[in-house]
Amino acid sequence: MIVMSAGKKGSVIFSGFRALGLYSNHLAHVLRFHKKHGEFYVVTAIGQCFHTYNVKKLGIVAVSNALPEDISFLAADRMLVYAAYGKLISAFAKSKEVVHTYTGHQADVHLLLPFGDHLISVDKDNIVIIWDVESGETYLQISYDKASFEVSAMMHPSTYLNKVLFGSSQGILQLWNVRSNKLLCTFPGWASAVTVLQQSPAVDVVGVGLASGQIIIHNIRFDETLMKFQQDWGPVTALSFRTDGHPIMASGSPIGHIGLWDLEEKKLNSQMRDAHTTAIAGLSFLQNEPLLITNGADNAIRVWIFDVSGGDGRLLRHRIGHSAPPTKIRHYDQNGLHILSAGQDGTLQSFSTVHERLNKSLGHGTLNKTKAKKKGVRYDMEKLPAITTFASETARQSDWDGIIACHRGLLRTTTWNYQKGSMGAHRLEPERFNRNPIINVHATAVDITSCGNFAVIAQSSGHIDVYNMQSGFHRGKYGEDKAHEGPVRGVAVDALNQLTVSVGADCLLKIWKFKSKEQIHNHSLPAAPASSQLHRDSGMLAIALDDFSVHILDMETRRIVRRFSGHRGQISDMTFSPDGRWLITASMDCTIRTWDLPSGSLVDCFLVDAAAVSLSMSPTGNFLASSHVDGLGIYLWSNNTLCSMVSLRPLPADYEPTVIMLPGTCPSREEEEVLDVDSSEMAEYISPAQLDEHLVTLSLLPDSRWKNLLHLDVIKKKNKPKEPPKLPKAAPFFIPTIPGLVPQFALPGTPSEDQSKVVNLGVLAQKSTFYLQLETALDSNSYEEPVKLLRELGPSAIETELRALSPDMGGDVRVMQSFLRMISSILQSKRDFDLAQAYLALFLKLHLRFIADQPELMEEAESVSANLEEMWISMQALLNQNICLLSYIKSALL
Repeated sequence: MIVMSAGKKGSVIFSGFRALGLYSNHLAHVLRFHKKHGEFYVVTAIGQCFHTYNVKKLGIVAVSNALPEDISFLAADRMLVYAAYGKLISAFAKSKEVVHTYTGHQADVHLLLPFGDHLISVDKDNIVIIWDVESGETYLQISYDKASFEVSAMMHPSTYLNKVLFGSSQGILQLWNVRSNKLLCTFPGWASAVTVLQQSPAVDVVGVGLASGQIIIHNIRFDETLMKFQQDWGPVTALSFRTDGHPIMASGSPIGHIGLWDLEEKKLNSQMRDAHTTAIAGLSFLQNEPLLITNGADNAIRVWIFDVSGGDGRLLRHRIGHSAPPTKIRHYDQNGLHILSAGQDGTLQSFSTVHERLNKSLGHGTLNKTKAKKKGVRYDMEKLPAITTFASETARQSDWDGIIACHRGLLRTTTWNYQKGSMGAHRLEPERFNRNPIINVHATAVDITSCGNFAVIAQSSGHIDVYNMQSGFHRGKYGEDKAHEGPVRGVAVDALNQLTVSVGADCLLKIWKFKSKEQIHNHSLPAAPASSQLHRDSGMLAIALDDFSVHILDMETRRIVRRFSGHRGQISDMTFSPDGRWLITASMDCTIRTWDLPSGSLVDCFLVDAAAVSLSMSPTGNFLASSHVDGLGIYLWSNNTLCSMVSLRPLPADYEPTVIMLPGTCPSREEEEVLDVDSSEMAEYISPAQLDEHLVTLSLLPDSRWKNLLHLDVIKKKNKPKEPPKLPKAAPFFIPTIPGLVPQFALPGTPSEDQSKVVNLGVLAQKSTFYLQLETALDSNSYEEPVKLLRELGPSAIETELRALSPDMGGDVRVMQSFLRMISSILQSKRDFDLAQAYLALFLKLHLRFIADQPELMEEAESVSANLEEMWISMQALLNQNICLLSYIKSALL
């Protein structure tokens, strides 16, 4: 058992595991080819780390170690991946570990170019530094005047030894020999800032993308423009050329469109509109393959295949996350393998905790699915706003829709089908408002019954309606007119469809019969509720109030059984552990707290950088999922109590939590120091032999050591051998041992030749160790050693020792008196209670008649009897008290 120190900072229960749903940001991806594997890999930046995916299946291969700051640029060569962050550059080996760090820039680095054994970097102060990759030393430094030449792009022209082409925000291009530090040529440009430089399949020919939308195909050897294209979608964000025999160039735009240009006919070949919902950050054609990889700030990686001559690219595979922060997350199935997430981008998505290929997007909400398919989501005039809350049930998911969702500011609720991966068949809207758009009423809370047949929908007008999930028909409402006088903040149905509980802004909690819609209980709350969460298995309802406190209602007794306070901001979400023992709450004060319901105390608390907006505990209890303000991902926290012993102690009222970095981010040095200090304070707990002097302690020895002491004669009769033992023909060599429970080797004896064969009868009368210790204990009155020796003996040896105490067997009355005193000392110490009873019973069985004839032994036996009766009376009182308390707890209604 592990005891955590009282001053432990951070979280005792949870530790960061990984992030889900993060695939790309605004930085261009990097394409790599592994010669040994014969496979392409794509590297994308995700905040402070980068991910590596194989192009074949878009499966994640590696996640790099996190950097202290967000990555500002990515580049890669055959061996290393380079990441710029702040004023530093780090080189990663095996796509994970930092092997080199390059320091020397005085401003933030924003451009990188691997160049053989060197690395070229450009910072915001317009200083170009060429590094030696292995040594990390500066090979060359070039300074430009920002007013005349501000470096905005750079590339190495193919076959141009030691040459680098720089593009500027002023539109001018310069070709440098970086080995001799000489400017070889200056190109006047095209009166617009250079945004992209890309080598074409033809030697000497370079593609130049401009901020004006122009794309220039230029021969740098003869300084001749071969062709010009005009992109009408704004600046060129990326360029790439096909190398599989088709003269096609692709260009990216800030609005997510991709233009495909025919270089032979010098015209626009086709358009790939809405390839991404945000700017195209990067696009790359695979070498000698008809595959195009794109990524954007909409948190998506897409692979397009050109398998039709002269046609558009067809989406082959993709990895898509939320393009706007998630607002609500919930585990979908009982295995805890899928997490449903509703985002501010209006989509409902499912993320797998096992593999990205199991992810599923249920799409964007719309009133007309047919029109939305034809026009696309961007041009759909009937698309629905973002989902605010939803409920799901898997019981009848294969028969009809199993998810129902509320939308921001919308009265109409929508159903979704998980198995089909799309919106469902119904748009549920009450008829009482006659679809009047002027009335400002919207759905606030939903729940689905455990059978999957009914949906309960609460509204801001105070109404609560019940609908059938299969038909979409209205099946009743709660209350004569309204269920509450104000907006309903939470609604839930119990596990057996017997009760429905609702909380409203009128500070009332109401319990209704689910079938008859009759109100059976009313409870007044001290403040307006913000939300509620029901744990169906235990019947505990958690209610978050506007005064930042949490109340726990027991649905069976209909009483508030716990009150938790400590949050300093609005409670954003709550979730129960699967066994109902913990309630985990998240608040806008950036804390995540774990409350222990049986003890009614706070057992864990930690801070995060961004406030958590939603929480969901896995039904198996192994992970806690969280989504945060301005974060696109879902973060998993592993439950430490499942894999190690964790001592949960109530935290004091003045406990100050420390910040824990989100999974996938870099811990600060201060946090590492705190963790090191705390780990040294963890010590192994050793249980004492006697917990308290008032308690009675048993010996913890196996029952076979003492339970059969009174039946040894029966056991010996059953185990009597039928024939004498036979010696083996060729016995193997073993070191001889002494019979007993504790193995001991017999010392080799050296018999002398003149040893007499006459039996020495004095040996038979030799006193045993136990006998001698009892004699010694008469004077010292210390019986620890004899008791210790008896604990190590087996039943037969114990019987032999007790028989030898009788004068008939060479013993003495004083030694028998010492044995009885030993039993008294065991009873007084309240330890080894079971052994004392067994030893005393065997002793009386063997020597009862002899004790009755000896006055000294009778006097000692009466003393033992008095001690035994006194202890049994106290034990019996404790047992009766515990039995009475258990009977009361089982039968009484608290």
